Amino acid sequence: MPAAPALFRSYAMQRQRLSQSLFLSLALLATACSPHPAKARGAPDSLAPLVKKVLPAVVNIAVTETVTGGEVLGELPRELRDTPLGREFRRRFGNSHEQVAGAGSGFIIDPSGIIVTNNHVVDHADKIVVSLTDGRELPATVIGRDELTDVAVIKVKSSTSLPSVAWGDSRRAEVGDWILAAGNPFGLGGSVSVGIISAEGRDLGSGLFSNFLQLDAPINPGNSGGPVFNMDGEVIGVSSVIVSPTGASVGIGFAIPSDGASRTVAQLISKGSIARGWLGVSVEDGDSGVTIAGLDRNGPAARSGIRAGDVVTAINGEKIDNARGLIRAVAVVAPGNSVRVTVRRQGRQLEIPVDAGRRPPEQQAG
Repeated sequence: MPAAPALFRSYAMQRQRLSQSLFLSLALLATACSPHPAKARGAPDSLAPLVKKVLPAVVNIAVTETVTGGEVLGELPRELRDTPLGREFRRRFGNSHEQVAGAGSGFIIDPSGIIVTNNHVVDHADKIVVSLTDGRELPATVIGRDELTDVAVIKVKSSTSLPSVAWGDSRRAEVGDWILAAGNPFGLGGSVSVGIISAEGRDLGSGLFSNFLQLDAPINPGNSGGPVFNMDGEVIGVSSVIVSPTGASVGIGFAIPSDGASRTVAQLISKGSIARGWLGVSVEDGDSGVTIAGLDRNGPAARSGIRAGDVVTAINGEKIDNARGLIRAVAVVAPGNSVRVTVRRQGRQLEIPVDAGRRPPEQQAG
């Protein structure tokens, strides 16, 4: 094949250089304009240093509950109660008292002996004994408990300062982050398991304050009330629920996020109970906010000028996506404090300050 004329060779070479230069410029531009990708934090080569750091603050909780014969009879099917079998059962067991033992987990958040656990671990306990990792067993008393969030605080007395752990911020946790769960599965004590956060904001239908972290770390009966740590050794959750057809772990467990649990604990320590905010409204989900469906005539919202049909879009500047979110946002406000309610009314946006009232017991509205 004859050689190309010099003019054409020169043009081809210039076009090649121009193409390479353009490609390089575009690559440099893309590099300059793209943000530096965040480095995902992997699990360490060994979790032993983390376990040694946090495990001394994890405790086992043994509870004893007295069950009367009347309570036992209550479990007898109604159709058998007036039969000869039911009458014999009542004669033999009707006046008996039985001690029932249970077990759970907890973690020390203050060296003076303040311990966090689940409400369902201690709610009916007549006697509570806490076992520490150094072998000591100490009696505990209940400082306060909250059924709606399933959080309880108990306290032990110790002649020495106790190891403790600190709260982390569950709002910074992400799906896929590594976590370490610790507790007392099946009463074995001092056990840890590792996994990741599988999902956030899980609503299990267990109440208005159901907003769990879903974990794939094995959690079993006895883990209730135990801490869930991030890789910095901070508590970002409290183990509370497992979903299993067998009662044992199938890789799906749920923890109360530290963001809510820590606030509940602080109130229980200071006041012994939880006083929740209330607006006096009934609400329903809408396409672009939460609609006020009705008002308590003498409630805080009605007194402040909120009307039926108003669409709530934010509480204290935080966007509200659904009715449950609105109720939770208001509930964390202490009664008597002002709540900034942003509403949309006839095409206008208004911000209405409301002095939160005290949420009535078992109230399901906001």
